[in-house]
Amino acid sequence: MTKQIDTLIESLDDVLEAERSALIKGKLDLLTSMADRKEALIEALNSAEVDDDTQLKLLDVKVKRNQELLNNALEGIRKVTRRMAAFRRVQASLETYDKNGDKCIVEVAPKTSVERRA
Repeated sequence: MTKQIDTLIESLDDVLEAERSALIKGKLDLLTSMADRKEALIEALNSAEVDDDTQLKLLDVKVKRNQELLNNALEGIRKVTRRMAAFRRVQASLETYDKNGDKCIVEVAPKTSVERRA
């Protein structure tokens, strides 16, 4: 392999490790700045002629690992979003069942009174 390809592989490996670290630490805001660099490195490697693909296979494993971490982070965000929406629904109404077993929604008006203290 040429020195240029080795440099590309090392750079991509560094970006993938930094991406993994950001995902594990929950610093998702750092991912956007890494995405362009990662994409450019992958495109450069795809256009290069690589004789030995052993290092590329190792990079592929890291890319898949990071993708799995990202998918898990996104699923966590979705769960939090659903949970927060449920909390908002609970604050606005109460779901219960009547004596016939039918679902009944009781709207709860927000308290708008002002308390004055002496």
